[in-house]
Amino acid sequence: MKNRPIIIIVVLILAGAGFYLWKNTAKGKNGSNTVVREIKPVYGNIQSVISATGTVQPQNRLEVKPAINGRVEEILVNEGDRVKKGQTLAFMSSMDRAALLDAAAAQGNETIKYWSEVYKQVPLTAPIDGEVIVRAVEPGQSVTTSSAVLVLSDRLIVSAQLDETDIGKIKTGQRVTITLDAYPNEDIKGTVDHIAYESRLINNVTIYDVEILPEQVPEFFRSGMSANVEIVEKSKENVLLIPNEALIKEKEEVFVKIAGMAGGQIELKKLKLGMTDDIHSEVISGLNPNDTVVIESKGFSLPKNNTGTNPFMPSRRAH
Repeated sequence: MKNRPIIIIVVLILAGAGFYLWKNTAKGKNGSNTVVREIKPVYGNIQSVISATGTVQPQNRLEVKPAINGRVEEILVNEGDRVKKGQTLAFMSSMDRAALLDAAAAQGNETIKYWSEVYKQVPLTAPIDGEVIVRAVEPGQSVTTSSAVLVLSDRLIVSAQLDETDIGKIKTGQRVTITLDAYPNEDIKGTVDHIAYESRLINNVTIYDVEILPEQVPEFFRSGMSANVEIVEKSKENVLLIPNEALIKEKEEVFVKIAGMAGGQIELKKLKLGMTDDIHSEVISGLNPNDTVVIESKGFSLPKNNTGTNPFMPSRRAH
């Protein structure tokens, strides 16, 4: 019971602070007002987009593996090099050749040269035209037939994951804008190249993989980069547009406020809309470019005479 006076003091302080805040908030409500703007409808372009995330990856990723177990003697390419089908990428020795050359090393260069010419190296060649994206081993390393010495990519694409609710809106050939997390200021144009026929379940969500092919692959593209894509579902050019904030929705109908010709009166006009995005809507009928649309929005300002005082601040006593 010794702490009871302290508890009472704390409760009184909180109650006083709450009353102070309520009193000043109530006074602030009287400072609300309405901001009125007048605009003209304009002609412009509008498009609806579907956003998704994805990853930069090879469209066809091919690992170059040796046909025999042995030792890599020489690698002729580096990561980032473009190669042609049939081009020699590396040379390796079989296990027997490697052991024979190691034994010949003790007998001098002439013996090594002899056995090197008699027992030829095995070349590793490129099975496709593409780019080297992984150089997994270095000369002198032992490898098996399951070891990937090099990895080739025919071309880099963006693989995007789309929810099943959106996949019905996606078609091959649609225009896409790609941005990378690593280069957020670079917009890369592309097109939808392939839509997966089989879904995958990720976090209990059914998704489909959509392959997006860049029109021109930038030099800074790297496999594994995170990407954001905006797929253009449909678009229209040179249509009459109105800001969404001007729209007044009542049940299933849409209206705007129009400044009257005489007496400054405002009238409501019913609209028929087409496409819409986050900012604008297409006007099909009910409005023309010469109409003056009135937009009303709530504005707030502090009351001019705020006489609220903090009951816990010291005040001077009148004399």
